[in-house]
Amino acid sequence: MGNAYLWTKTFHIVLIASWFAGLFYLPRIFVNLADEKNPEAYARLLGMAERLLRFMTILAVPAVLLGLTLWLHFKIGAGEIWMHAKVFFVILVIVYHYACWKLVKDFRLGINIHSGVWYRWFNEAPVLLMLIVTALVVIKP
Repeated sequence: MGNAYLWTKTFHIVLIASWFAGLFYLPRIFVNLADEKNPEAYARLLGMAERLLRFMTILAVPAVLLGLTLWLHFKIGAGEIWMHAKVFFVILVIVYHYACWKLVKDFRLGINIHSGVWYRWFNEAPVLLMLIVTALVVIKP
């Protein structure tokens, strides 16, 4: 397939790993925001969450576009069941990213209906999603 395929795949993997690093860390900030009573510390944590979310989004967009390029242009997994399952779970990752955006927005408005414990459980979702997507790509069931 050539160098273009290899570079596309390389950048896709690096961007996905970087995006997921943010998806793993942002809910940990939510845990602290949910429990924080000091207004100055809350503002600092909220700023961290907002900056991380912006950076994650900058990583997510090209990661998804490169994934689509691998699938549609280079025909990786085209017509195979595992790829359709992978796309479904990637959509769930995007939905999770959106949920994080909504939670940051709510924290900015001073709205929080969840406990720190809830955010600890919320933090497990991207781990499971990454495991499923990786298994689909590697094992190709």
